[in-house]
This record gives sequence, structure tokens and C-alpha cells, in this order.
Amino acid sequence: MNNLINSLRDAVGATHVLTHEDPATDLSAWEQDWRKRTQGLALAVVRPGSTPEVAAVVRACAAAGTSIVPQGGNTGLVVGSVPDGSGTQVVLSLTRLNAVRALDAANLTLTVEAGCILQNLQETAEKAGFLFPLSLAAEGSCTIGGNLATNAGGTQVLRFGNARDLCLGLEVVCPSGEVWHGLGGLRKDNTGYDLRHLYIGSEGTLGIITAATLKLQPQAAAQGCAWVGLPTLEAALDLLALAQRQLGPGLSGFELMGQLALQLVAQHFPDLRPPLAAQWPYCVLIELSESAAPEQAHALVQARLQALLQTALEQGCAADAVLAETLAQAQRLWHIRECIPLAQAQEGLNAKHDISLPISRIPAFCAEAEALLAQALPGARLVNFGHLGDGNLHYNVQCPAGADAAAFLRQHEAHINALVFDCVQRHGGSISAEHGIGTLRAATLPRYKDAQALALMRQIKQALDPQGLLNPGRVLVRA
Repeated sequence: MNNLINSLRDAVGATHVLTHEDPATDLSAWEQDWRKRTQGLALAVVRPGSTPEVAAVVRACAAAGTSIVPQGGNTGLVVGSVPDGSGTQVVLSLTRLNAVRALDAANLTLTVEAGCILQNLQETAEKAGFLFPLSLAAEGSCTIGGNLATNAGGTQVLRFGNARDLCLGLEVVCPSGEVWHGLGGLRKDNTGYDLRHLYIGSEGTLGIITAATLKLQPQAAAQGCAWVGLPTLEAALDLLALAQRQLGPGLSGFELMGQLALQLVAQHFPDLRPPLAAQWPYCVLIELSESAAPEQAHALVQARLQALLQTALEQGCAADAVLAETLAQAQRLWHIRECIPLAQAQEGLNAKHDISLPISRIPAFCAEAEALLAQALPGARLVNFGHLGDGNLHYNVQCPAGADAAAFLRQHEAHINALVFDCVQRHGGSISAEHGIGTLRAATLPRYKDAQALALMRQIKQALDPQGLLNPGRVLVRA
């Protein structure tokens, strides 16, 4: 392995190859997953600063037969970007590839390197007068390469789509060390297979994304938010349909939050109590964006949201509601929603499920799954929230109040997962909506994925990465 380490140092410089040889070097930030459930051991952490350096690292590892674990911000939730415990894998950290290469205002595109932090990318677009609409809780630390590798979703998928829908081109280092230069910002290019869609969502198992050309949107002239209390999940679906009819394409957010999720936020962040006095079973956060002339936009947004709330209250699909009057109030409402994962982390480890369902099936799924969990695990707490507008629920199971969370998971997590995923399958859904498969769900996937689809995926993996060196054990387990 010394020959490989020397080759890696030659490729990126000795200061950017970190190993355990030096007792003072702490690699835990690269070896431990975000939820602190898995601790790996890397042969080395390599930090290239350019695409040619990434290619040189890949060639060196391919020659040595050493597997590579690509890593961005390491904020994933399915153990997809940390090494295993063998001490034989190289972690390829892309955080030094963080340059903005080009902004084409006329083409509404931004070309950036994979290590750009999502929030920095958003701010770059905003300073130029544009919007990059991908938005999620980890945006202050996740990177765009990781977002694309997992096809991240977030809070504005309802209007703008997933990361896949926001990308027009990629630059990718292949397992051989060759580079595919596909950064063209074309919206139409019908000259064969669309390779970018192969790499987006592949979790670093087919190639290493080093740069991307992304779609920009005009900034909204005004945005408004409303917080609505709901008596039932069925009422949430009725409200969504009403909002889609009355607000049209301006509807950019429709976030569902169960009562326990909001209670955890209030418990762990006392300054972020929900704005309604009563504790309704569910609440929804609605966002409307308006592109009218700036002097008219705010008043128009407020009037349209007010009209929606009045109709919803009259029709009984809303029990109570509050309209944010200022930007600060709107940001506070969003902050409550975004702190749900942080409040869960404060409460302790939990069984996370990032699932998607046909929107029409969500009430039936929730009723069935809740009954099954109550029967199997009395006292277990359901933290149900997510992006109702696109059918994505974060359906998490917390241990009974006062119980040992780690012990509860060790004893019951496998049974909880099987119960929830079997129910998802019965209702025509998917066991992963936006988090990916990683290592955490790789062994589970064959139970719920079409056999022919898996066979095709394995053929693609074998064709592109015949040595199986890119992120092994992620997404696909050996047949």
C-alpha cells in the first residue's frame, strides 16, 4: 500500500493525503456518518483540487485494485459516503473542488464544481439576480456533487423538481480515470443516451461527478407563507388540491408536519413554538411565489393566500390558519419546519424512513402503518412529516418516551423497517424518495425493487465499473 500512498501524494500533494500514520491526524470527520451510527476506517483521505487530480487518483487506485468512496459534505442519511471498517478504502473528498466556473445569464445556467456547498451556490445565484431552487435542511454543509449523486429533493420539488430536473450537464471521472466532458448547457440534445441521468442518483457507484451545469430561475418578486392546522390527513389532501387550483404554478411549497414532530421542536427549541394555539393532528406550511411587478407582488401574494385560507376554512379542509405578514415571520415558520430533523436528533436515535407514495394513498398508508406499529410496539412514537406536495414522507419511529433509544433500535429497527416498507409496497410506494439507498438499504432493496430492474442495474455497473471499485456495497449488493 505504500506504493499507492506515494502515487496519491504525487497526484494531489502530500498535504492533501491524510492517513493514520500520524497519530495527531484525526480522520473521524471523514470516517463517521452524519447520524454517528457508523464508524469506518480509511486507508487514506485524499483531497484533490481539480478534475485532473481526481482522474489521477482514480487511475492510481484502479492500478492498485483499491476501492474508492467519493464524499462531499458527508451529510447523507443512508451510510453512502463513509468507508467500511477494513482500512483498505480510499475516501475521495471533493470539498476542495469548490469553484464557480461560469454564470451564463442569457442561458440561465451556472456551472460549478462538485464541492460547492449548496448554500454558497444559492447565494451566488442570488447575487446575480437569479434563484437556484434546490433547498434542504443540510444546505449549509452539503455539496452539489452529493446532491446530484443522490438526486436530492428538498422543499421546492413541488414546483421545480428534484436535483435531476435542475441539471443540464455534468463532468464525470469514469472508473478508468478518463473524463467525460458533458457540461453543455443545452436544454435539447437528442444525440443518443442521456448520460447525465445515468450518473445523477447513482450515489458514486458509476462515476465521480466533478462539476455540473445547473438551471437557474428568475427570482420571485415576492413570497408568502401560511400555516394551517388540519383535523385529518384527508383534509390535507383536500387543501392541497384546493391550493393547486387557486394558486396554480406559483405554489412552491406544501409541507406536512405531524403533531409529535412539532412538539419535539418546541421541546428542544423553546423559541420555535408553532404559531397556532391549538394542537391539531397535522399542520401544513404553504408557500406561494409571485413574479408580478415588485410594487404589486407582495400585496398580490397576501391577497391570494388570504383567499385560499378563507375558502379552506369555509370548506372544512382547514381548522385554523395564520398568514405570515412579513418576511421575518415567513422565515420563522420555515425555521420551525426545518428544525424537525434537528429536534429528532436531540431526542435520540430513531428509525428513519424516507418514503414516497401516490399522494392519494397517503392517508390509507398512514392509518395502516400507525395501527401496525401500535400493535407491534406499544408506546413507540411516530414522527411523520415531509413534502406532501410530491408524495414524500419522512415517516420516522422514535422510541417510547424515557426509553433507551439505542437499545430500542438494536432490538426493534429491523422489524420496524420491514413493517413500514411492506406497507409502503402494498400502497404502491418506494422505500427511498430522496435519501438514496447507500449501505443502509442495499440489502433491503432486492425485496422491494423489480427483479428485472435490478438485473439491468447490475449490468450497467459491470459495464462501467468492471473492477467494482467505485463505492462498493452501495445501492447494489453482490447477487
